[in-house]
Amino acid sequence: MAPYFARDKEARETLAPSRRIWSDGDTRPVTSIQGITMNQAPFEFRFRVRYGECDAQGVVFNARYGDYVDIAVNEYIRTLFGSYQNLLDTDSDIQVVSLTTNWKAPGRFDDVLCATIAPGQLGNSSFSLHLVFRRFSDGEELASADITYVMISPAQASKKIIPDNLRHILDQGASGIVISHAGEDA
Repeated sequence: MAPYFARDKEARETLAPSRRIWSDGDTRPVTSIQGITMNQAPFEFRFRVRYGECDAQGVVFNARYGDYVDIAVNEYIRTLFGSYQNLLDTDSDIQVVSLTTNWKAPGRFDDVLCATIAPGQLGNSSFSLHLVFRRFSDGEELASADITYVMISPAQASKKIIPDNLRHILDQGASGIVISHAGEDA
C-alpha cells in the first residue's frame, strides 16, 4: 500500500517542505491535534548542524542555540495553528519575554539534533515552553531552554489576553508529532 502522503495531493502539500512523521511511524498531514494526550512523546523537531554554526573549537557556538529555539518554536507554532499566518490572521502574534539556556555537552558539525518541546505555564497573556536538545545518534542531552512569550495584538501594538480558542490549542500542545529538516532515516 502506498504511503498516505503519496495517495493524497492535499497531504503532499501539507507535508512539503518538511517531512511530518508521527510517533507511530505513520506519515500523514498535520491537520489537527485533537485526541493527542500529554502522555505521548513530546513534539520533536530534527535538524542538522551546519558548518557555519560551529565556532573555532569545532562545536556549536553557544549563541546558535537561540536560533535553534526560534526555529524549533516556529515549527511548533506551525504545527499547532496550521501555519504562522493562521495565528497572525487572529490579530495575534508572540514576542519573547525571556529565554534561558543551559548547556551540558557540545554539538558538532553534521550532528542531527532533536529539539523536543513541551508546554509550560500558561498565564493570562503569556505562555512558556520547555525545550531539550539531544543528539539524534545517541540521545545525549546537549542543552535545555525555557522560553516565555507574551501574546500581542499587532494591530494595537500591545499585549493582549490569550483568546480562549488559542489558549486551548497552546494548552493541548503537539505531543507525538515529529518534524524533520535533517534528512535522516526516522
